[in-house]
This record gives sequence, structure tokens and C-alpha cells, in this order.
Amino acid sequence: MSLRQDAKAIQDELASLRRELHQIPEIGLHLPRTQERVLAALDGLPLEVSTGVGLSSVTAVLRGGRPGPAVLLRGDMDALPVTEETGLPYSSQHDGAMHACGHDLHTAGLVGAARLLAARRETLAGDVVFMFQPGEEGCDGAGHMIAEGVLTAAGRPVDAAYGLHVLSSLLPSGMFASRPGPLMAASDGLFVRVVGAGGHGSRPHDTLDPVPAACEMVTALHTMVNRRFDAFEPVVITVGSFHAGTRRNIIPDDASFEATIRSFSGRISEQMEEHTVRLCHNIAAAHGLRAEVRYDREYPATINHVAEHDFAADAVREVFGEERFEPMTNPMTGSEDFSRVLDRVPGAFVFLGACPTDDPATAAPNHSPRAAFDDAVLADGAALLAELAVRRMHRLPARGLTPMQRTSSQQGNHPFSH
Repeated sequence: MSLRQDAKAIQDELASLRRELHQIPEIGLHLPRTQERVLAALDGLPLEVSTGVGLSSVTAVLRGGRPGPAVLLRGDMDALPVTEETGLPYSSQHDGAMHACGHDLHTAGLVGAARLLAARRETLAGDVVFMFQPGEEGCDGAGHMIAEGVLTAAGRPVDAAYGLHVLSSLLPSGMFASRPGPLMAASDGLFVRVVGAGGHGSRPHDTLDPVPAACEMVTALHTMVNRRFDAFEPVVITVGSFHAGTRRNIIPDDASFEATIRSFSGRISEQMEEHTVRLCHNIAAAHGLRAEVRYDREYPATINHVAEHDFAADAVREVFGEERFEPMTNPMTGSEDFSRVLDRVPGAFVFLGACPTDDPATAAPNHSPRAAFDDAVLADGAALLAELAVRRMHRLPARGLTPMQRTSSQQGNHPFSH
């Protein structure tokens, strides 16, 4: 049987696991219940399993029956600080936490890929590293796992890496989509505190009012984007948090705001840091105030390696049909810490539509309290991850192997025809 057929046979089990995970969402780097459930789901498979020291990660290595490349497959496990409003019978049991980005599907799908590949272990020409990652939502879980050695978990550097991300809107259920090059934006954070001297609201001339200066900074930051950057260099800046004062007749001592900045190259990110920090300091000085400014380079852009993107797209078309892959014209301005992996390892990231309605354009998007996902796509997601690992093993020379081992690993044809 093909990987796709075998995946269909375990679809109900994967959906059951996903719904169980959906009810116990956990946030950040420490996900003890989620980790426990993943370990239970992997129990009995021929895997070398280890857990993180500073975070609730799970790394599992499957040793193939023949020498060959090491391929990494990733699924993130964490939820969001969102109160669920879907009304589903398996809704979150934790107030203020929800799998609103579909990471429960990613986790169940990666378990599925592990089961599919473990059943074929003896025929695999190489090793597979399964990366179950916490802390994708703003905690740099990928960076933490890399620091703890996930990219060398097989005993040598992995040769290729792949991941999937489900979408509750934008794509019809079951459709795959991606693009070569920049796929998702870099994410940077700008944190500003404007320091003045407060006083009575009726006598602003006796104070150093930080509020007008902070407001001026917000306006100037948005104007700066289209005056400092080429219109064909996409940059997004959004001030999502602004705090000042306690009552209308009190001028506060300080005002603060935070902004997220999205771009698609390291060069633009460096320029944004230079321009935004200088702008805030100069506006503060013009008002006789002081600005405390911090610029955090959070995640780099998620950039698909061109050859790996083409390889993944061809796999989708061959396994599921031409009509199931949609080339993306433009990248997304969301960010993703799988970019950390793709910075170090050739690979690709692919979107999978999981919209539960017939109209993706109006469905609640990822991160919404009303976001819902069609878990009928789990089998196909698991099958694609497994396919990518198998196909790459039989086409990619491995790092860290002797020439004789490489020759041995490349003998024979692809064992799983469709």
C-alpha cells in the first residue's frame, strides 16, 4: 500500500488525537500535558526519544534500515492566549487558552508521519528526526530546540527539513500552497517609552508631556515606511499597544507603545532598526523629552530553498494530483520560527488548507477565537510529510557518511510507488 493509503487508514485515530489535544491547550515553552500525550502516542514505535531540558520539547529519531541522509520533519505544539468561541463539542477546557492556530493538527499530523515511516523502517535509506516543538507563538521554541541540538539529533547534521502549517481560511480544505524564496515575513519588535515630567492637565506648560510626542512617533513611523523604503520592498509596521496616563486631567510622567515590524530580508530589517530607533530618539529630543527605545530582531524571514520548494510541490502534484497544489504569488506577512531551521538547513514549508466551510474567504482566520479547522486533512498532511522524507532520502547525498555508505544508500529505486 502507498503512504497515502496507509495514512487514510489511521485518519480516525489522528483526528481523535487532535481533538484530545485541542481540549488541553498549553501556552509557551512548557507544555507538560501535551508532551505527555505525544510521548504516549509515540510509545511502542522504534524511535529514539528524548525530551528538552529547558522546555517541553520531544525529539524522536527513526533509524532506517540502510545508511543515508537525515531528514527533519517538524510540528509545533503550543496554543494561544485566546478564549475559544467555536462552540465545538471538543472545545478548549482551559479558559484563556485555545489551539487557534492549528498546532494541534500539526502535532497529530507529525505523529501520523512517525507511524507511517516507522512501519517502513527497514526499507528507509537514512534517518528521520521528528521535531515536536513548543513555544512557536512568540517564544522562539525552534531556537531553543536548535540550541539543545535537534539539528544533530541523528548524530550528524540533518540534510533537509520540512514542515506544514494549516490554515482555517484563505485556502479550501485539502489544498496545498507554497512558493519558492520568501514565504513568510521576518518579525521584529519595537518597544518605546517616552519619559517626561507629569502634572496637572490644566497646566501643560508646567510639565513635559510625553503623550503628544508618543503620538507623533506613531504617526511618523507609519509615514517613514513609504518615504524611506522602496514601494517594491514590502514592509509592515503596526502599533498594537499604546499606554499612557490614568485620568483625563493628569499628565503622566511617561507614555509607552509597542509595534510589530514585518519585512522579507535581513537588509531591510537592519535598516528598519536604524531608522525607527533614530526617529523616536529625535522626536523625543525635539519635545525636550527622553526616549528609551528597544528594537528586538525576533524571527528571520521564512525562506524556502528554491530546489526544495520545487521538490515539495512536485511531491504534492504526483501524490495528490495537479489540482491540489496552488502556487502562491505573494508571501504572507505572518512570521514563523521554522525560519530558524531553514536558515541552517535546506528545506521547505508548505501551507495546507483546513477550512471547515465552503467559503475560505469569509471563514474565521488563524488566531481568531472562532477559528475552526477541518481535521479531515490530517491523513494527507501526515502522508505528505512522510513522502517528503522518503523521497529525499532516495535522492539526497548525506552529510557525514563515507563514500561507500553513500553509494549503498543510493542503490535501488524509490520503494513506495503510487
